[in-house]
Amino acid sequence: MTLQFWLIAGLGNPGSKYNGTRHNMGFMCIDELATRWNISFHDHKGLTLLGNGTMMLNSTVQKIFLAKPLTFMNSSGDAIASLSQYYDIDPDHIIIIHDDMDLDFGRIKVKSGGSAGGHNGIKSIDKSLGTNKYDRVRIGTGHSARGEAAHQHSIDWVLGQFPPVEQKELPRVLADAADAAESLIFNGLSATQEKVNAR
Repeated sequence: MTLQFWLIAGLGNPGSKYNGTRHNMGFMCIDELATRWNISFHDHKGLTLLGNGTMMLNSTVQKIFLAKPLTFMNSSGDAIASLSQYYDIDPDHIIIIHDDMDLDFGRIKVKSGGSAGGHNGIKSIDKSLGTNKYDRVRIGTGHSARGEAAHQHSIDWVLGQFPPVEQKELPRVLADAADAAESLIFNGLSATQEKVNAR
């Protein structure tokens, strides 16, 4: 029996003007995983930066792809669906890492399925895959404003940079999110939720 690859994709927007913004926390977490596991990236069909390698824990080896879609956030599903089809990766072997305004900064939660919660990248993936039954690592950014004019505030917020106090905490947050993604692969959803979501 052939061991199936896992696909771990971090969401964000390509281009230097988006580097370091809240909406690119998924990209940042993928870079953390790539550093840990010595994985380098190449262009895949102009749709995504893609790297592949292995993770190992307690002599258990898992083959993985790491992906940073180049399609911009709102069309993330185009890249994820292309990779899923090209490499025959089922949704239950897909992990999406993304920013989440509904969580306080630094809070990590994992889930499978459920609402996109207004996140356009997740909406796009749900539509392109035809299912929401994949795992997600949600990284909290906090929320700028609610109520009147909240939509524009939200756009400005997620495309904004982190203040110094959060910038200092960011490496820890990204490491925690990377740990959660690894745990999903090696320990499964329930065990990871029990460990991560209660924090």
